[in-house]
Amino acid sequence: MASFPAQQSYPSNVQLPRKLQRPSYLEVPRQNVAALAPELSEVPMDYVRRCLKLQANEMLAGIAALSPSHLPSSMPRSQLHHTPSLTIPVRPSGSSLSYPTHILALSKSSSSDSSVTLVATHALILASNCASLPRLPPPVSSHGSNVSVTLPILPLSIPAPAAFRPLHTFLYNHSAPQLLSTLLRAVPGSFLATLTSPQALRGTLASGPALHTLSAHLVSSAPGMGALTDVAQYIAAVWRNAVALGVHDPELWDCLDLAWEVILGAMNLGAGAR
Repeated sequence: MASFPAQQSYPSNVQLPRKLQRPSYLEVPRQNVAALAPELSEVPMDYVRRCLKLQANEMLAGIAALSPSHLPSSMPRSQLHHTPSLTIPVRPSGSSLSYPTHILALSKSSSSDSSVTLVATHALILASNCASLPRLPPPVSSHGSNVSVTLPILPLSIPAPAAFRPLHTFLYNHSAPQLLSTLLRAVPGSFLATLTSPQALRGTLASGPALHTLSAHLVSSAPGMGALTDVAQYIAAVWRNAVALGVHDPELWDCLDLAWEVILGAMNLGAGAR
């Protein structure tokens, strides 16, 4: 059975945009990548991103190898000044790993929240995909004997820290099916299996009957309009993060557009059924 986000309380007059606007294209600053990896200073950014995608499994495995007991999901904001880094044991693995280089301490833009969300990351992934990101400090030699890693903590403000992880994972593997399965958890796996190319994704986006079928399936799986509204709010939060960070991957935007069309269609169908 498909799971939906825990229902939250939203105003009955929530205003949702008809379209998720795409920001004007900006290429990532070459100097931001060169600051982390000087050997890449003259390498075309598209090539850098393609090579990093080939290493995605090793990097994601490196993040997964961090001991969760020593990497909390959040931290009091007041501790940031006294905790410049965290030393985290790593679990043994038989596969090839690439350990992360930093821990992001995410806080909501223009917010006074008392805690920050912690996410381990590889700085080069962010620098090569996010055109609006400030220049990141270079990684340090942080581990030895495969026992632990010491990762500097990097504060970063974004619109929606709670919705950062799907975008973060996409920046590694650029997997449209995985992103859509996170944004629309009730979408059938049989449909996701058809998304074997960007053309297949855009074909679905251009097909009214296909969108209607997906929306209808979502309505039949949803425990009410409140759950659908939560899904829409979550998709919009991922969109706001992508805009703020300056992510310009065409497949990301096609995924967000498809998810948005499906959820708005589901909400229309759900409202008509009441």
